[in-house]
Amino acid sequence: MPEETAVDTRPTKIMYVAEATAHGGRDGYVTSQDGQIELKVAMPPALGGDGNGTNPEQLFAAGYSACFHNALILVGNREGYDLTGSTVAAKVGIGPNQHRGYGLAVALSVSLPILDAGLAAKLVEAAHEVCPYSNATRGNIDVTILLG
Repeated sequence: MPEETAVDTRPTKIMYVAEATAHGGRDGYVTSQDGQIELKVAMPPALGGDGNGTNPEQLFAAGYSACFHNALILVGNREGYDLTGSTVAAKVGIGPNQHRGYGLAVALSVSLPILDAGLAAKLVEAAHEVCPYSNATRGNIDVTILLG
C-alpha cells in the first residue's frame, strides 16, 4: 500500500494579518487591533461559568462557518453555480483529551437548497480543500460535515 503524503497547506504569501488581544483569559474581554471587536468573554455554564459573555468556542464557530461559507461560494462561483440561500452553521465542542489537556471537535451543517445532493457534496468537498480553517484543523481535530 503506498504511503500517503501530507499536502503542504501553508501560505506562500501572507495577504492579511488579524490581531486580537485577550485580557483576563476566559473571564475577561477580547479586543482587535482595529477596534472592530471588543467583547466580554466568560466561561459557559456547562464549564462552570456564568455565561455572561461570549467564549472562544463561539468565536471559533463564527470564524469557521464564515470562512467555510466563503470557500463554498468561491468554488461554486468558479464552477458557475448559484448558491443563493446557502448557509453554513458550525458547532464547536470542547472537552478533555487523553493528554491532560483539552481538545475541540467541529460539526459543520451546510445547506445548499437549490442544488441536488450529488452536486452539493462535490462543492462541499472542494470547499473543504480550499478553506483555511479546514486546512488548519485537518488531522488535528475531528471535523464532521453534514449536508442538509
